[in-house]
Order: sequence, then C-alpha cells, then structure tokens
Amino acid sequence: MKANIGLIGLAVMGQNLVLNMSDHGYKVAVYNRTAAKTDEFLTGPAQATQIIATYSLQELVKSLESPRIVMLMVKAGEVVDHYIEQLSPLLQAGDVIIDGGNSLFTDTNRRTEALRKKNLRYIGAGVSGGEEGARHGPSIMPGGNPDAWPLVKPILQAISAKVDYEPCCQWVGDAGAGHYVKMIHNGIEYGDMQIICEAYQLMSEGLGLSSDQMQAIFAQWNQGKLSSYLIEITANILSYKDEDGSPLLDKILDTAGQKGTGKWTGINALELGIPLTLIGESVFARCLSALKEERVTAAKLLPKSVKKFTGDQKSMIDAIEDALYASKIISYAQGFRLMREAAKEYNWTLNYGDIALLWRGGCIIRSGFLNNIKQAYSANPALENLLLAEFFVKAMQQASIGWRRTVILGVEMSIPTPSFSSALAYYDGYRCARLPANLLQAQRDYFGAHTYERTDKPRGEFFHTDWTGHGGKTASTTYNI
Repeated sequence: MKANIGLIGLAVMGQNLVLNMSDHGYKVAVYNRTAAKTDEFLTGPAQATQIIATYSLQELVKSLESPRIVMLMVKAGEVVDHYIEQLSPLLQAGDVIIDGGNSLFTDTNRRTEALRKKNLRYIGAGVSGGEEGARHGPSIMPGGNPDAWPLVKPILQAISAKVDYEPCCQWVGDAGAGHYVKMIHNGIEYGDMQIICEAYQLMSEGLGLSSDQMQAIFAQWNQGKLSSYLIEITANILSYKDEDGSPLLDKILDTAGQKGTGKWTGINALELGIPLTLIGESVFARCLSALKEERVTAAKLLPKSVKKFTGDQKSMIDAIEDALYASKIISYAQGFRLMREAAKEYNWTLNYGDIALLWRGGCIIRSGFLNNIKQAYSANPALENLLLAEFFVKAMQQASIGWRRTVILGVEMSIPTPSFSSALAYYDGYRCARLPANLLQAQRDYFGAHTYERTDKPRGEFFHTDWTGHGGKTASTTYNI
C-alpha cells in the first residue's frame, strides 16, 4: 500500500508532524538529506509505526499514491527552491507540493505561479506551535493554489489543533496569503514576547520582586484577561530551577536571537505605509540586546541613577497588567490593520475573523481575546481597526491609566519600555484628530517645494508657498506613501 503523503526534512518540526499524521491514520513516507537521520528516526520515535523510510527523492515519489502530496519542512529560502527544482521533474500534472516552513510570502507568490505553469499545485502553509504544536496539533495557515486545497484539507485539518471541535486550519487565500498571515502571526509573537519581557524587567528591577513572586503573578494573570500561551510559559520559566536550586532564568545570557519573520513584518509595514510601531520596536529590542559587549561598556560609562520604588506595590503590579493588556491589543490591532492593507495591495480576500479563530489553538500567540476579535469582525467585516470595535474601545479606556503609570515607572527608573511606550504613543496618535504633520508639511514645502493641502480647500488640491520670497513658484512632484 502506498503512502498518503511524503515529507522531506526530519528536523524536530518535520519529525513531529510525521508522527502527528501517523497518529491520525495517514501513511507517511519520509526523506532526509542525511540518511543517518532517517534511520535514527525510524529506529527511534517512529518505531512500530507504518512510516516509510526512503533514501532518494525518486524513491519518495514512487512510494506515494496519486495525486502525490509532498510536504517540505526545510530551511526557508534557497533550500526550498532546491527541492522544488529536484522534485518537479519527478512529479506529474496535478501533484501537490506543500511548503510548511517560514518562507517569505513573496517567494511563495513566485513559486505558486511557476509551478502552476508546470501543471503542479503549490501550497505555502504557515505552521505555528513549535515542537509541541507540531506533535499534538498546530495552527496551520494554508494559501497558494486553491485547486490543491481539497486534496490536502483532510490531512492538514486532521493534524491541526481543535478548539470547540473546529480545526485551527482553514484556507487563507491565493498565492502567498498563507505565509503572509503566518508572518503577521510571528510579528505579533515578537511584540507579545517583548512586552512580557518589559513587564518582567519592571517587576524584577523596578519593584525588586523575586522569581517566585513573579511566577505567582504571571500564573494569576493567566487566569484572567491576559490568559495566553506566552503568559503561561513565562510562569513556568520563572519557576524552573537550575541544579543548584537557583532560578535558571537568571543564568541565561541576555542576547536574543531571531529568524527574520518579525523583521519581514516591519519591512512590509514600511512598504505599505502602515504604522507597526510596537512590533517594529520589539525587533529593534532584540537587535539592541545583541550588542552585549557595547551595553556592558556603556553601563560603566553611562551608569543609571539607582532609585528604589516606594509606592503601593500591589497597585503598581495591577498597572503593569493593564499595560500588558493594552499593549497586546495594540499589537493585534496593528497586525490586523497591516493585513487589511496587504489584502488590498496584493488582491487577496482575507477573512479576518476566521484568521483570529485559526490562532485560538496550537499556535504561539493563542490568547483569550481572539474570540473578541472574531466577534468584532463578524459584527463589522469592514472594520478598519480593532481599536474602533466596542469591546476594545472599553478595554483600552479601562487600561489607560495603569498603562501610563507603567510607562512613567520605566522612565523614572531608567528601565527601557520600547514596546509599551511606542504602543501608547500609537494609541494617543491614532485617537488624535489633529497631529503636528501640518508643520512637517510646511517644512517639506519650505526646503523642497513638496506642496501641502489646506484645511479650507478640498482634499487633493495641493499648494506651494514661496516662504523666503526668492524660492519661486515651481513645486516639486507630489506623492504620498
């Protein structure tokens, strides 16, 4: 009997997805560039299963039922292109290739179209949930060639996480839409992680709380409005002790890594002209953390003035909770606003409420208020920004005072809060009916004759002033981002 699906790439995510598929009754053929890895998998975790080991791409393809489905779980970029190039001549019209890695959505656009011309069907599927999710049920965000969806839907929905018996896997949209939504997911993930880190530093360095005290706080927060996977694992991390009984977290070097998806989100936001301030600052915070040696030197030359917190500790902890909640809402609001702009730019039809439901289970950013996001878009599919929905209007109003107190605490104690602060600035700017961009436009017109619009004239009419009396009447070309 031939296999239902083949998978290439037996790193931890690939192995766990294969085991997940096998648990759900699917026969899987596997291939890895290093044969020893395949043997290790078959004699280890895959022992006593129906998983088939293959040792060449030709053997892999021959082992599959038709139409063939091959899933790639390999490093994004050139490696994906390499395997597509090697697989394409071995496949027949109507066969399917799934890329389950963190590929850049523009690469998925290109690959979908190129394979369509070869009568092959391509899917770019964002997979979130890490090792545990891959093994027991991830969130899956498929896009690409819609003709391929009916073929892969049973498998992908079977292995995905389930919430209220609904699979956290639904068709997202054409071409690179699936990988784009996964990119936004990861951008929000960057933001969530950074604001949690800022709360941690404010409580540890600002309030002088121990790891055990913070563990109890995060565990309590996870029972309320901040209920989420990342809050849950933060509590677990704070409770973990090293061999000597001390908190392991205190011994981990403070330099953060990244794989690029947060950066891609920020770059795309700049390209589309959408403010993505919180996520952007979270990426830059990782970049700053990487400058460890410089920071150590700067700490000696530019020492902080040590100030002890003397206020009501319980009240301040509540304020930090408000800051986390409000900033988290901003992160999602900015991410969904960017998706809305991308849908227009790339001609995609995205269902934002359904996307929120995809993230309720299995993925890293799953959290309590995703149902509220679904409800907001169900009530108004044309909603421009989550901040305009009734639930979030009230939530932001209730959290505002504590959020401001938290940012003030960071300023007073020289503790950086780049994402808390930038999120608050975005919130204040978004609800400001008049911003100082009138002065900015005057400056641009003064030195570059870039023109401006007037409040007493219709939108779309541009004017230029000879500010110095000898600049002339010629204006520069008008353009907007």
